[in-house]
Amino acid sequence: MTAVDGLVDGPVTADADPRRDVFLVSNSVDELGGVTSWSHQMARLLTARGHRLHVVGITPSAVPQELGAVPYPMTTLYAGQPPRPGRAREASIREEALKLTALFRAARPGAVVIVTQVWAMEWVARADTRGLTVIGMSHESYAYSRASSRFHRVRRWYRDVDRMLALTREDADLWIGQGLNNASYLPNPLPFMPQVPSARTEKAVVSIGRLHDQKGIDMLLDTWAEVAPRHPDWRLRIHGSGEDEEMLRKRCTALGLDGSVDWMGRTDDVPGALRAGSVFVQSSRGEGFPLALMEAMATGLPCAAFDCAPGVREIVRDGEDGLLAAVGNTGELARRLDTLMSDKGLRDVMGERARVNVQRYAPAEIVRRWEGLFGFLER
Repeated sequence: MTAVDGLVDGPVTADADPRRDVFLVSNSVDELGGVTSWSHQMARLLTARGHRLHVVGITPSAVPQELGAVPYPMTTLYAGQPPRPGRAREASIREEALKLTALFRAARPGAVVIVTQVWAMEWVARADTRGLTVIGMSHESYAYSRASSRFHRVRRWYRDVDRMLALTREDADLWIGQGLNNASYLPNPLPFMPQVPSARTEKAVVSIGRLHDQKGIDMLLDTWAEVAPRHPDWRLRIHGSGEDEEMLRKRCTALGLDGSVDWMGRTDDVPGALRAGSVFVQSSRGEGFPLALMEAMATGLPCAAFDCAPGVREIVRDGEDGLLAAVGNTGELARRLDTLMSDKGLRDVMGERARVNVQRYAPAEIVRRWEGLFGFLER
């Protein structure tokens, strides 16, 4: 069995009133990371379509991100962290799940609950969801999930939801192979499409992401150590913050790269950060359907990236609008960067192709597919 396109891609059936109450339930409503960005982008897109959104988090985030004003309510169940595993934790989960039940019971017929992270599903599973459509999502590749404790939780908690959604057909098929016959897929929407792309004249390579092991900034520094001597007039600009920053800065110094690496910190102006570069690099050990790659391509940057997930090789068409390297092969990634940095004509051609090709993930199309899924699952 394979993931079925028609369940998501098919024509949308007209309802008497297609507007729905939609609950987006995540670990936190404002934690750093792509899931939060995706949740609030989808909440805004669906709100603009007339749906009534409510974004729910289980716990407060340790390092919240600034969201600004949002046109929908947000709820966080806990004031702190839940108890450690044991009887007290189970009792606590059931007690907090009653708050979810109260929210769900107040919803109009046809309501949908989208659980964006499997940890949050433990609370949704204890709530009363009768009469509601429940969708469970995995925002990482099957392979990356398989290497973590989330793998067994996905198999346990998502087995009986109305639809388990991966981000690519390849990942959905792998979940079906694990017995989740309810699996299908839907890609992320393009976060933005700037009117003004990068001129690709700055001699700068840009990286954007958390300073965390998953993002592989340590491997990026190893890669840059091979590239920098060939291009002494180029800079590597690393945008992001995180728990690994001190360790990474020390590694940068040890590699003798302080003269060519700029630590930019977190940015609230992603389009501006991307326009200030000519090439984008992503060195992640694992991803789902990375928003940063899409943002860079929308800004007209050719990308060099580790082929760490089906979502990466679906977004980047290797040799056409970017260049891919085997995961962890810093020498190969260095050669890909060197190719792009050495040839402005190639950068321009690939950058323009990237800007055109990434528009297949236009938000209007992705929202149409979500609404089609809502209608399909309600029948």
